[in-house]
Amino acid sequence: MPAKTETAKTAYDFFFAGNHAFKDSMEKTMTAMAEMNAHSKKNLEAFVASATAAAKGAETVGTRAMAFSKKSMESQVAAAKALTSAKSIQEAVELQTGFAKAAMETYIAEMTELSSIASTSVKDAMAPISERVTAMVERISTPV
Repeated sequence: MPAKTETAKTAYDFFFAGNHAFKDSMEKTMTAMAEMNAHSKKNLEAFVASATAAAKGAETVGTRAMAFSKKSMESQVAAAKALTSAKSIQEAVELQTGFAKAAMETYIAEMTELSSIASTSVKDAMAPISERVTAMVERISTPV
């Protein structure tokens, strides 16, 4: 009987060790899955924040462009009215030169501002994604 008892104890120990190893493995897997889900959720939130910032920037640029177009059109109408009231060709040339100079200065200033808005918008849109990439690099480079 002692041999059977020893065999039963060995079988029990083997079964217990296997069961314990399986349980530990499942706990680690579940922890890893929960961590992966948390990272995925944060990645999705970063993507949504990025898309929102990009849409806001595009809306701002579009609104500014439309306002500039309207202002330019009004300025052109005013310049045309001024040209029709010119008393001489010299006066018409001076009015046209002044209008062209002002239009070019306004255009350059507006494009500079739109460029700045677009640049800021891109930075704002990329910030959440950049944060997630940094977090992932830190996570990957951390020893387990």
